[in-house]
Amino acid sequence: MTKAELVDKMARASGVTKKSAERALGALLGGIKESLKKGKRVTLVGFGSFSVAKRAARNGRNPQTGKPIKIPATKVPKFKAGKELKDAVK
Repeated sequence: MTKAELVDKMARASGVTKKSAERALGALLGGIKESLKKGKRVTLVGFGSFSVAKRAARNGRNPQTGKPIKIPATKVPKFKAGKELKDAVK
């Protein structure tokens, strides 16, 4: 499902315009993004949790040349599905 399809489904389900649904979805995603930037966890009960994980520095290999390279440490977003979502997918 694309973002446009999700906006359309939200608009139909809630009885609002597509523009309003798009703003609501944008606000939700923006809120999640801002919380993760601050290192905070976002939990949507029944759906899942978004958090930030630290990935340690490691050695890798350039696939074209085969030379070893250093991959720096970084932070990455992480999602863990909630029980209701897991049960719905089964």
